[in-house]
Amino acid sequence: MAITSSNVITMLDLAKMKGTDPAVGLIEENLTWAPEFSLLPARAVAGTSFKVPVRTAWPTVSFRSPNGSSAPVKSTYEQRLISLAYLDAQLQIDNAVAMSSDVPPEVLLSREEVGAVRGAMIKFGSVVWYGTDSTNGDTNGFPGALDVYDSTNNVIDAAGTTASTGSSVWAVVALPSYMEAIAGQNTPFALGQWRKQQVQLGSSSAVATAWVNSLEAWLGVAFYNKYALVRIKNLTEDSGKGLTDTLLAKAMEKFPVGTIPTHFFMNRRSRRQLQVSRTVTLFGNGSTKPSGGLANIAPLPTEYEGVPIVVTDSITSTESIA
Repeated sequence: MAITSSNVITMLDLAKMKGTDPAVGLIEENLTWAPEFSLLPARAVAGTSFKVPVRTAWPTVSFRSPNGSSAPVKSTYEQRLISLAYLDAQLQIDNAVAMSSDVPPEVLLSREEVGAVRGAMIKFGSVVWYGTDSTNGDTNGFPGALDVYDSTNNVIDAAGTTASTGSSVWAVVALPSYMEAIAGQNTPFALGQWRKQQVQLGSSSAVATAWVNSLEAWLGVAFYNKYALVRIKNLTEDSGKGLTDTLLAKAMEKFPVGTIPTHFFMNRRSRRQLQVSRTVTLFGNGSTKPSGGLANIAPLPTEYEGVPIVVTDSITSTESIA
């Protein structure tokens, strides 16, 4: 039976399970900024790291003749440490600013909450793909797809060459047996209560009264199976180096029989390139030609061979050529 997409517990679901977490509504409001938060399977753990056994090879078995013998076989495993990273958004509003504003203080505080959650979800989304990469990820973040995927076997090269204009499409098996987003200390996001206290404003050692709060979380992603990820890399605007159905087919081919990705994650440029590649030019006699004539624009792509396309701003169009 093929492994396909199914209903899974996500980070949003984990936040809702907490019941009293004031960040839940804000998370729902900002999902469009980071679809990774609502699509990737997730679970909570009690600490900030954990070990898991990962099968790296199946046993090699063979036939034998009657009255013959065969050697015992076993799978090969390695124990992998999954470490989470601490996300910390410190919020601060000078009380003088809050009191002199044209809107009530609670409106200002709410705006800061929205901004913090949005920024946190954007950061989470980017680190899912770029991990500890100093340009597009976060050196203090958790290991992401770019850090852990099989860059020898599970990759398709689109062969773009223009420096720092690259992008990737990730084919992902977003199922708990393949990969999971992890929330440490049993809490996806913890948003505190606003309170007034003395703080230092600016570089001066003098203090002032301000409203303070914080949004905090231990977050990570655990990849349990090498076939959780296949990458199409070096997609650029160079002629013939954008995303096409051919490249998606090659990515699908990388998965073993019986395993198919649950999602293709890409940015808006890659989706547009795919749409353009599907657009056919028609002539009056109904024939097709490589140029000229009337363009029959293809619909905006939403899937490939039944696998949903997820558009995210977490994947950039400024990757280095690799």
